[in-house]
Amino acid sequence: MAGSQDSGGGDKVLDIRTDDIKSVAPVFHEQSKKLSDALTKLIGTLDGLGEPWGKDDAGEQFAAAYSPQQKAIEQATGTLVLGLVSIHEALNDMADGHVDNDQLIAGMFSRAKPGDGSTGGRDSGRGAE
Repeated sequence: MAGSQDSGGGDKVLDIRTDDIKSVAPVFHEQSKKLSDALTKLIGTLDGLGEPWGKDDAGEQFAAAYSPQQKAIEQATGTLVLGLVSIHEALNDMADGHVDNDQLIAGMFSRAKPGDGSTGGRDSGRGAE
């Protein structure tokens, strides 16, 4: 996906290519899968260790601090996985909805030319009518 201005100085304001969106979407899917697999492995490994810190006073204090942090890390990582999946789906939806909208989008972001009667997005203080 290119920047917001055509580097050649042309009148292109927004350069979004459907192919670019479609090509990057699978990356988010792949990375969400990898992160999910890593999380599953982490949880399995840590759970497989049991409670190696022991049952003495120091071990109990460690467990009291460690267990909530472990759960917080697992939940946060799970949220990241869902976020990556969500981005993948949103990019696919965006690509599907983007077809034939280039001119519409460019028009939304282009400046009004002097003397064309446009207010350039300003409503002269009248608000929505």
